[in-house]
Amino acid sequence: QVELVESGGGSVQAGDNLRLSCAASGYLKDVHYMAWFRQAPGKEREAVALFQYSKEVPTYGDTRYADFARSRFTISQGNNGLYLQMNSLKPEDTATYYCAAKMRTGFSRSWADSDEYDYWGPGTQVTVSA
Repeated sequence: QVELVESGGGSVQAGDNLRLSCAASGYLKDVHYMAWFRQAPGKEREAVALFQYSKEVPTYGDTRYADFARSRFTISQGNNGLYLQMNSLKPEDTATYYCAAKMRTGFSRSWADSDEYDYWGPGTQVTVSA
């Protein structure tokens, strides 16, 4: 069992930066991947970034990003959790941001498919005004 709790969201102006945190607890030894997703009102949940969390594999620390996030967002590991540094925020970044954890190695479909993940946090709201 793994519990995830996001924090760090808020209301900012376009061009501002925010750092989101995901505090993870429970049986973290078996977590292979952690990721950030987001969901805007009326839209489907979409992947933001992935972090290879397990230190038992050679690819520990590998990251992947959605195209929109690659130049402005940075995912990193924290103490028992995850961070998402978001720079130069835009109004279209407005969404609820979720942290997710996957317990098994490999992806049967895609790292960006939310069905691949086993645990989710409740989310933190980010609102970016023009």
